[in-house]
Amino acid sequence: MDKIWTIIRKEWSEVFKNRFVLFAVAFMPLLFTVIPLVILHTMGGSADMNELANDMDAIPNEYAPICGDLTGQDCAQYFILSQFLILFLMMPIIIPVTIASYSIVGEKTTRTLEPVLATPITTIELLMGKAFAGVIPAMGVTWLSYGVFIIGTNILASGPKVTQQLFTPMWLLAIFVVGLLLSIAGVSLAVMISSRVNDPRVAEQLSSLVVLPLIGIFMAQSFGLIQVNQTVIIWFALGLAILDALLLFFATQLFQRETILTRWK
Repeated sequence: MDKIWTIIRKEWSEVFKNRFVLFAVAFMPLLFTVIPLVILHTMGGSADMNELANDMDAIPNEYAPICGDLTGQDCAQYFILSQFLILFLMMPIIIPVTIASYSIVGEKTTRTLEPVLATPITTIELLMGKAFAGVIPAMGVTWLSYGVFIIGTNILASGPKVTQQLFTPMWLLAIFVVGLLLSIAGVSLAVMISSRVNDPRVAEQLSSLVVLPLIGIFMAQSFGLIQVNQTVIIWFALGLAILDALLLFFATQLFQRETILTRWK
């Protein structure tokens, strides 16, 4: 673990000098947290919110899978907040992808990767250090944003029952399990791409494509085509667990330190 922790500290000392990385780690989670709270505040007493609340009172069975026993105003507010769950799943994948995509390629361009590869550290230890360097800040920021989101909801919502819905198994599983699995998947893909390209911008652009499925889910949910619920989250978690195992295996296989040491130009 000492070698892994050394790699983590080294990564943080280098990548956080990059302004784009700082933007992804600091401003992007703040933006994703504030957006639903601002919408909740602005729609609090609006005609649209009252109309939605009346609809939910009139046909409660249609919204029972989303709101449970909430009625009227509480159900309308939680329905709006639930649409932004996907934003909290984007944080743990965008941040580590940004960090990891610069990790290997950045060291290639500065010629600092070869001395690291020449040390007695194993490939697994090196990749674990680089992975944890992206996953730890990503999950820390995601959980912090989730805490701020809960506090903001408690202040702005019409009642405490709305806030209580943010502690349901669906939310907890999504934030603490699916988020971690997404973060691991993002890091694995970024490492695989960074191992094969020599331009940090190309690595960043290719790695960022991993967030497209989540954007698709967010848009589909916004248009009412799908509804993210606990069952969807559970299946999503199981699928990600299998995907992560495969990605970690291929990332280890594709990272050929001998090739980097002898043939990289």
